Amino acid sequence: MSGSTAAGGARLKKPSWKDPRLLVGILLVLASVVGVISLVGAADQTSEAYAAREPIAVGEKLTMDKLHRVKVRLGDVEQRYVTPESGLVDGLVAVQRIGKDQLLPRESLGQLDALDRKPVAVTIEEHLPAQAAAGSRVDVWVALPDARNGFSEPTLLLPGAEIAQLTPGSTALGSTRSTVVMVLVPDEQMPKLLGAQANKAKISVVWNPGGASR
Repeated sequence: MSGSTAAGGARLKKPSWKDPRLLVGILLVLASVVGVISLVGAADQTSEAYAAREPIAVGEKLTMDKLHRVKVRLGDVEQRYVTPESGLVDGLVAVQRIGKDQLLPRESLGQLDALDRKPVAVTIEEHLPAQAAAGSRVDVWVALPDARNGFSEPTLLLPGAEIAQLTPGSTALGSTRSTVVMVLVPDEQMPKLLGAQANKAKISVVWNPGGASR
């Protein structure tokens, strides 16, 4: 009986601080806590970047009043975006369309003289499909006037031209049936489109679901 009591007392004996197993357990718990704190801290590392307050069209000059600051986690790709830390260079324009609240990729900005596409206003009388919006692509067709007070067969002038902006137009009576479509025209195609406008050609745009120019 006394042997059993002695054995029970040995089992209930409090562990000593010098017990290696206790020390290992404490170290494991501390390591786990430190690891969790480090992981949470790394996940919460945010930085400030600039985003567009409203859509910015191609060719539009970048100014601070068109931007606002947002907290984001950019990590290793931070150098690809414009941030308050890097600053915004004066005189830059958008060379790609930037949507509302979209971050500013550095590749979407450039100097005006390096822009190889310029926005040209084209007034369209016919109804445009809902898909024809800023940033989408359209084919621009031109029908020149003929000798019989009509128009010749339309020809495709600008395939897959990007829309920079849409604005309701007005007639002499003040109605808003027409639409002014700002299309981005490559420099080499500019004389043809301006020539068609100067010759009172009928210009139509057709939504291009394929997007890319042919």
